[in-house]
This record gives sequence, C-alpha cells and structure tokens, in this order.
Amino acid sequence: MSGTPRICRHCDEPITDPDDAVYVGHEPSNSGPGWAIWAHRAHVDLLQPDPVAVRILARVLVARALRPGA
Repeated sequence: MSGTPRICRHCDEPITDPDDAVYVGHEPSNSGPGWAIWAHRAHVDLLQPDPVAVRILARVLVARALRPGA
C-alpha cells in the first residue's frame, strides 16, 4: 500500500492489509478536499453515524411532516 496510511475510524489503528480496508465515506474539510474514512472489515458494523447530521436530518423530516398540505 502506498500513499497515506489508512487508519480505522473505530479503533484508530493503521490498516496494514489492503484487503481488510473498507471505504466508509468522505469527510469534508473547511480548507481543502477533505479525506476518506476507512475501517477494518470487522469494525464496519460498529461505526455509528454522525449524531449532529442525524439530529439535523430528524429536524428537517419533522418540519416536513408537520407542514400543512404535506
């Protein structure tokens, strides 16, 4: 594996085996392109979604549901 080492989002350990790395998503940055989020294959199911994003999405869905004529 060349380039930037992949770090597991769940355990913060480097992923040394390229076949064990699972791309989880992309995290944007305020001053650049952002970075890829990786996890060990065994840790993918242990990751939780970003609570701030979930809270924002819930507010939007509740506001839409309560809107008259929806």
